[in-house]
Amino acid sequence: MEREGAMIPQQRQVLFLLVLLGVSGAASEPQQFSVVEEMERGSFVANVAKALGLEVGELSNRGARVVFKGNKDYLQLNHRTGDLRLREKLDREELCGPAEPCVLHFKVLLENPFQIVLVELRVQDINDHSPVFLETEMLLKISESTSPGTVFVLENAQDLDVGNNSIQNYTISPNSLFHVQIRESSEGRRYPELVLDEPLDREKQSEVTLTLTAVDGGVPPRSGIAQVRVVVVDINDNAPVFAQLRYEVQILENTSIGSRVVTVSATDLDAGNYGEISYTFLHASENIRNTFHLTEELGELYLREKVDFELTQSYTINIQATDGGGLSAECTVVVQVIDLNDNPPELTVSSLTSPIPENSPKTVVAVFSVSDLDSGENGKMICFIQDDLPFALKPSVENFYTLVTEGALDRESRAEYNITITVMDLGSPRLKSEHNIAVLISDVNDNPPMFSQRAYKLYLQENNSPALHIGSVSASDRDSGINAKVTYSLLPPETGELPLFSYISINSDNGHLYALRSLDYEAIQGFQFTVRAADGGSPSLSSQVLVQVLVEDENDNSPFVLYPLQNGTTPCNDLVPRAAELGYLVTKVVAVDRDWGQNSWLSYQLLKATDPGLFTLWAHNGEVRTARPISDRDAIKQRLLVLVKDNGQPPLSTMATLNVLLVDGFSEPYLQLPDASKEQVQNDSFTNYLVISLACVSFLFLVSVIMFIAIRLKKDTTDISRFSSNGPFPGHLVDVSRTGTLSQSYQYEACLASGSGTTEFKFLKVHSHYVNGNNCGSVEAQFRHLF
Repeated sequence: MEREGAMIPQQRQVLFLLVLLGVSGAASEPQQFSVVEEMERGSFVANVAKALGLEVGELSNRGARVVFKGNKDYLQLNHRTGDLRLREKLDREELCGPAEPCVLHFKVLLENPFQIVLVELRVQDINDHSPVFLETEMLLKISESTSPGTVFVLENAQDLDVGNNSIQNYTISPNSLFHVQIRESSEGRRYPELVLDEPLDREKQSEVTLTLTAVDGGVPPRSGIAQVRVVVVDINDNAPVFAQLRYEVQILENTSIGSRVVTVSATDLDAGNYGEISYTFLHASENIRNTFHLTEELGELYLREKVDFELTQSYTINIQATDGGGLSAECTVVVQVIDLNDNPPELTVSSLTSPIPENSPKTVVAVFSVSDLDSGENGKMICFIQDDLPFALKPSVENFYTLVTEGALDRESRAEYNITITVMDLGSPRLKSEHNIAVLISDVNDNPPMFSQRAYKLYLQENNSPALHIGSVSASDRDSGINAKVTYSLLPPETGELPLFSYISINSDNGHLYALRSLDYEAIQGFQFTVRAADGGSPSLSSQVLVQVLVEDENDNSPFVLYPLQNGTTPCNDLVPRAAELGYLVTKVVAVDRDWGQNSWLSYQLLKATDPGLFTLWAHNGEVRTARPISDRDAIKQRLLVLVKDNGQPPLSTMATLNVLLVDGFSEPYLQLPDASKEQVQNDSFTNYLVISLACVSFLFLVSVIMFIAIRLKKDTTDISRFSSNGPFPGHLVDVSRTGTLSQSYQYEACLASGSGTTEFKFLKVHSHYVNGNNCGSVEAQFRHLF
């Protein structure tokens, strides 16, 4: 008992696997044995051990037994030799009747380990029955006007044997008027028919007596005889006609004896003796003649004895109507027996195991079978036990069930279970049987620690102090003493990617969790791990729980301005034509924030501007637009100071400086960057214009206008050359449009310039009609800080 209680989990798993293998083995193809009927008691049938591939001694050790349906013992098993022998003589006709092949189904039950082997025993027929005519004399009335070739149906003989041992042929005594022919039905049965060879003459011979012989195919063959008396009658030209060729009726199996089942009716147009009809059975078996009675005058079919659905479900009765002239007709009556629920289910226990250790995983407690002689819904059964028990019924092959443990058993709560197995059929009214089983429970260390929650979720603010207590897990054990002492530990992650033990630690005694270092939300947003709680029992039992730690974001990152770059060198400049209308999109401030949620929501505010009323800044998308039309009085260079602020508590912010140049207008030439040679040509042209203007003193007014235009052109050229680089900008155009609600597209030409071991990003913003000044500075530090 103690050894069973201390069974390690691996041994219990092996036992459960053996039970499953035994049950699965029961569903394999059945073994087949054969035996000849009428063999003496004790005759050898087969060797079970050899057929199952077992050693002889295993049959006794495994508790082998033979189980027939209904607990009928046709065979006996010798555990010492493994021989299977007959317990009694087997009569194939009694066991199977006309059915072929005759197969008896039984099972070989092995209890340890549990296994059910299906076996089929085929009972072979011998020729031990002779053909028998139920009517030893047949009367045929044949009109003398009957033409040769007319066929007359004769009663067939009955032979309880099957196959070649059944009736194979019919013969008739030698004569010059008739010969016999064989007709085979769809079921394979053979019936004799009398064929007229020569015309009959009543004046010469009014009656003919013939001998009909039925011969079976056995070795040696058996036979049976009957007399056929042929009476020659006057001419009769109308045969009887049935109202229905097929009658179908249903009767309950508890119908009382003497009840009328059906009435068949036939009519004949002839008068007198030729119109008188008599009704008789045609090709009726002895069972039909014993069960039913047919009135010869009225054609009423009565019940002669009780019918039993479990024995016969339907009867097919052929009835012949014959008039006074010997002409006849046939009809078929099909009597369906309706089943009643008159047989309660039966339960047979094959094996029982008690006591069993508590917390046994899927242990087979009992094996039993159920049966019901009824059929249909009346023969369908349901099997159940009380709902409040940790046991379950599992169906096996056919109507076998196993009672197994379902869930944990706790001997401290309950040491004994009284299980009532109820078997109920689905008939009306429902019948049931009950069987009680007592199961004792032996004690083991069966209570693992149980956590108070199925999963834990803890929250930790980023930038925490090291060794901070962030929460606890708690588990309890229903056992006592050392079995109830719980210790906690962290399980290493399965992937090994997360350095778990550098993030978290646990107190093994009380389950307190501590953060070992400060966490950064921008580096890690959360992690999860598994905590194991183990008791002090032997073997130790444990349980696990998943703990998820979510890092909460703090507003610890200021906004970073992507455009315009704030690199401390010459700032970017945006060109705006003086003809720009109200709402003209000047530029857009693009910024990001490494924080999360509302800490990363950015708003834009115009703090300072050269002309506060000229421009407006959209607070949510950073778009800078003109607030009014530009006038000639507005300064050429406008400087805007923008505050970018996040939505954290407290909010963090950064500054961005925008430089806007107001120009009179620009066209396609402004989109191409000037080079050094073009600048020199423009300077030379200006000098020429200046010389010409000084020379043309006489044209004072014209000179004044020319000088005014020249001064303006010189100023614009100087501003443009200030923001240009020494050569063309290599690189690609990158579209960064559609940020926020910006309605116009921006393109940036970016180049990578290497020098002094560093890499510089150079941006050139191109608006739809103009090019701003360049601002190619080193942003390596800014981008490293951002990303």
